[in-house]
Amino acid sequence: MMRRSRIFISIFVLLCSISTERADEIPKRFNFDRYSGMLNRSPFAIATAAVAPITAPDFAKDLYVANAARSPEGDMVTIASTSDRNFKKYLSTREPVDGYSIASIEWSDRVGATRVTISKDGKFATLKFNEAL
Repeated sequence: MMRRSRIFISIFVLLCSISTERADEIPKRFNFDRYSGMLNRSPFAIATAAVAPITAPDFAKDLYVANAARSPEGDMVTIASTSDRNFKKYLSTREPVDGYSIASIEWSDRVGATRVTISKDGKFATLKFNEAL
């Protein structure tokens, strides 16, 4: 019995000495500044949309190609507006109509892939077919 109590006391003393020795090895708490770089460039941050620069109104903002045709007399294009249902211009490569003229046509064999570059008052815009209609 005496021998058993000595063993338990020895184990208790040994554990106490180890636990006090371990108390010195506990790392100190880091300053929060250590994590500021990770907060600034976090891969888990919510992406915010870039603000688009404010631009002047574009003459072809709402325009799209409604029809395009090849003809021996010259190519013809119908342009229309998404905002004004009454706006339609029937353009040809021969002469301008109301200031609108065809600068070039990029023909494509795929349906709806033809692109038309038009000009008005020295400004150019490339239009394509409206896929939403």
